[in-house]
Amino acid sequence: MKKYILFDNDGVLVETEIWYYRANVEILEQMGLTLDETRYRDIMINGQSAFIVAEEAGFDAESVEEARRERNVLYQYYLQHEEITIPGVSELLDHLKKRYRMAVITSARREDFELIHNGRGIMKHMEFALCSGEYRRSKPHPDPYLEGLRQLGATKEEAMVVEDSQRGLRSAVAAGIDCAIVHNDFTIHHDFSSATHRIKSLQELENLLR
Repeated sequence: MKKYILFDNDGVLVETEIWYYRANVEILEQMGLTLDETRYRDIMINGQSAFIVAEEAGFDAESVEEARRERNVLYQYYLQHEEITIPGVSELLDHLKKRYRMAVITSARREDFELIHNGRGIMKHMEFALCSGEYRRSKPHPDPYLEGLRQLGATKEEAMVVEDSQRGLRSAVAAGIDCAIVHNDFTIHHDFSSATHRIKSLQELENLLR
């Protein structure tokens, strides 16, 4: 019986992945570089940075770091000015919290995560969130979800991970936790063959857990 739910953030609780991709594309374009969705998908699946494209093109470390800072500023602009709400999420979490203890396990930077959730009402349903740098190794390694289990005092068998990406799925599988993949147009071509469940929307999660 499941008692705990560990949610990914981007693409599961909020629709932010397209804006992160766009911020990377625009900054790389200013450097004269192209990043298409296929290459970006491969980079992200393996937990790498989009700026590997700049490194491969011969840009030095200082230039890459400056470009990364510019990307972060642009991404935060999008977070504040574009619609990132996924309808019905907060209401669903309000139902789920009556039966499950929940947390967010994300690869997002803490400053981006706080900006995303400022006034959104999602985190009031969660016990905590783990962001980039708050565990030893990032997804697709198991460390983020294992640390989530540790902080909840949960066993692998008692938990369910909810993800939308192949990288996140690999992390959950490596941690030995059942994983439900929720449909997201941005990650539709990822390999989800090792997922425990596939759902079309987060609204299906409650019935799945029953």
